[in-house]
Amino acid sequence: MESMNMATGMSGMDMSSTAAPMASTPTSSPSSGMGMSGMGMGSGCKISMLWNWYSVDACFISSTWRITSKGKFAGSCIGVICLVIALEFLRRLQREYDAYLVKQHRVRNAQTHSSVHEQSSEDGHAPDIEASGKGNYDSNRVHVTSASSPAPDPVTNPKSQRLVPTVFQQAIRALLHMLQFAVAYFIMLLAMYYNGYIIICIIIGAYLGSFIFSWEGIQMTDA
Repeated sequence: MESMNMATGMSGMDMSSTAAPMASTPTSSPSSGMGMSGMGMGSGCKISMLWNWYSVDACFISSTWRITSKGKFAGSCIGVICLVIALEFLRRLQREYDAYLVKQHRVRNAQTHSSVHEQSSEDGHAPDIEASGKGNYDSNRVHVTSASSPAPDPVTNPKSQRLVPTVFQQAIRALLHMLQFAVAYFIMLLAMYYNGYIIICIIIGAYLGSFIFSWEGIQMTDA
């Protein structure tokens, strides 16, 4: 009997010792799942993965960009608008630089074309382009073709030209593209905070940027 009592006591002690760690194991509370949709990880920042209208105590990109007052939030909204406008400016700058390269190429071709005409007049030979209207311009010389219709002239018909930028020109074009990519990616990160005010500012900046920097001539072609 004594041995049976001792065995029963030892088994009871084992059950109580195994139950103690189980009781001390912390359980997840409903408030622990609010870390991503509510307050930040101990920094006091309001960060949400759902649509929100946070203003004061909201954080963007990092904890150092924390909104501590309404004035600071208004300044952040204006900065976001200006950032989107800057993106539209970079896009316009890319188009203007490409147009500058095309214009520079046409001027160079026109100078080469005129020098060929002057050289032909000094040699006492009339250029065949003006005589028959069937000339074909080949960057350095003029020759006559026997085709029934005149070949396109690179000076009078710019669409027949194909411009290949130099290494330096392409480096500038790639730099402008890199800046556009960086600014656009930064704007995308801001939009991923799902803050209604910030998203509205992004839309306003896109409208103002397009209004200012897309105000240019529209090419009209015959149908």
